[in-house]
Amino acid sequence: MDLSNLKPAKGSIKKEKRIGRGQGSGKGGTSTKGHKGHQSRSGYSRKKGFEGGQMPLQRRVPKFGFNNLSRVEYKAINISTLQTLADAKNVTSIDVQTLIDVGLVSKKDRVKILGNGKLTSKLDVKAHAFSKSAKTAIEGLQGTATIM
Repeated sequence: MDLSNLKPAKGSIKKEKRIGRGQGSGKGGTSTKGHKGHQSRSGYSRKKGFEGGQMPLQRRVPKFGFNNLSRVEYKAINISTLQTLADAKNVTSIDVQTLIDVGLVSKKDRVKILGNGKLTSKLDVKAHAFSKSAKTAIEGLQGTATIM
């Protein structure tokens, strides 16, 4: 075997189908487009979601719901999570940057501290929002809950 007798594998190369080149080709006449109608015309492109005249799905399904443009999304962090973080990292002050470094939240997240769990150590917490129960739990141990 050498470069002079290399050729592609059998069946891997197919001839291009030459459509509309006369009756003798077997692909003349209507050029495989059937008879009349939109799809037989040149330059035809189907609209997105078109279902052949049937009522399209986006019009059959009713609209519902409401998107509040002024909604503020918060990433919820429980005080039990803050306690485990304080025990693991041996810190008394926790802010958003600390939570980002640990990987609990991303840079763009707003953080809300929730009161689920038990807090046993005094912590100084800075976040975007606090629930009432979280604020009382933090301040009950002489810690501070500061809104950023």
